[in-house]
Amino acid sequence: MLTALFEFFDRVYDLPGAGVFQYITFRSAMAAIFSLLISLVFGKRIIAFIRRQQVGETVRDLGLEGQKEKEGTPTMGGLIILASIIIPTLLFAQLSNIYIQLLLLTTVWMGAIGFLDDYIKVFKKNKEGLRGKFKVMGQVSLGLMVGGILYFHPDVTIKQKVNTHRDITGREVPVFGEASQSAKTTLPFIKNNELDYGGFLKKWVDEPRDWAWIIFIPVVIFIITAVSNGANLTDGIDGLATGTSAIIGVTLGIFAYVSGNVFFADYLDIMFIPNSGELVVFMAAFAGACIGFLWYNAYPAQVFMGDTGSLALGGIIAVYAIAIRKELLIPILCGIFLVENLSVILQVSYFRYTRKKFGEGRRIFKMSPLHHHYQKSGFHESKIVTRFWIVGIFLAIVSVITLKLR
Repeated sequence: MLTALFEFFDRVYDLPGAGVFQYITFRSAMAAIFSLLISLVFGKRIIAFIRRQQVGETVRDLGLEGQKEKEGTPTMGGLIILASIIIPTLLFAQLSNIYIQLLLLTTVWMGAIGFLDDYIKVFKKNKEGLRGKFKVMGQVSLGLMVGGILYFHPDVTIKQKVNTHRDITGREVPVFGEASQSAKTTLPFIKNNELDYGGFLKKWVDEPRDWAWIIFIPVVIFIITAVSNGANLTDGIDGLATGTSAIIGVTLGIFAYVSGNVFFADYLDIMFIPNSGELVVFMAAFAGACIGFLWYNAYPAQVFMGDTGSLALGGIIAVYAIAIRKELLIPILCGIFLVENLSVILQVSYFRYTRKKFGEGRRIFKMSPLHHHYQKSGFHESKIVTRFWIVGIFLAIVSVITLKLR
């Protein structure tokens, strides 16, 4: 909103300083600052309001140290995160940008699913919350919309480098071809690092690009479902999901910036995605929201994000990575989410298998998700969170290195 307003003032009235809104870096900085202010200043008031409404966490007795002390801690704090993302984005991003529209849709959609789940748990006194099949239906529906938009929308394009030329200063400048729709994505650690989803269909169809959506959309659905559930499982101890999401978000912001900049895309020899640089503004708000929420969510937590926040964070990360064509990096960048998911899958599968074969269920971990295993092993949750963050930072660095290491 402010971007369009100041562009008008700059164009019509030549207002001094209004032109600064043309720069993504400035608007990203403002989005981060506003996001932090909203979460810090209004977060305390929202927490107080939630407490007055007696919206407290019901904690099951799992035999973990310090668990019962969390009973009654305000939940549904994800509303703080949602507000801290949406408001700065509306103020500082170009709302005509298809990628911004897509991320706003994802934030509201996944936030609504999480809110409904929390509402049922808190106000309907149903510990199970929203039934699993309805959650999955919501995630699949979002995947269908996101996959369809990213595949068929005319503004979702890439440009291929075709040549270079020298400008008036003698500097070589890259020349990119016309923007075109494409089913290509980035393949990490590979020299020719592009994978075309349509390539899997060459044996069966004459025009693979026209039918690549048959593979692309199911992949989008799977990624959104997996990452959002991974973030949801990770949100089990104070600050873990919030800090991990912030680390992932900053890394994705770097990828969006270099992918949307002609010169960086040329220098790094990566895919140039027109208009994707605008996503940096959204991610600045996202990171600011996570860091600001961490002020209240760090141990000992004054508020929990609930599914309102965790499902939204996971959905945003998934859609963002797909939009900038870095979805195949998710197993590395979102390694924490992946391990948390796998620990639950392995635990449940092994328990069922051994119960069927030996008559009694056996476990791989003392408890799942994985962070609870370490709690059962006697580690304090603040130490677990810090070490998971360190691993997350390491994975983020490895992910960034893939820009050149191939």
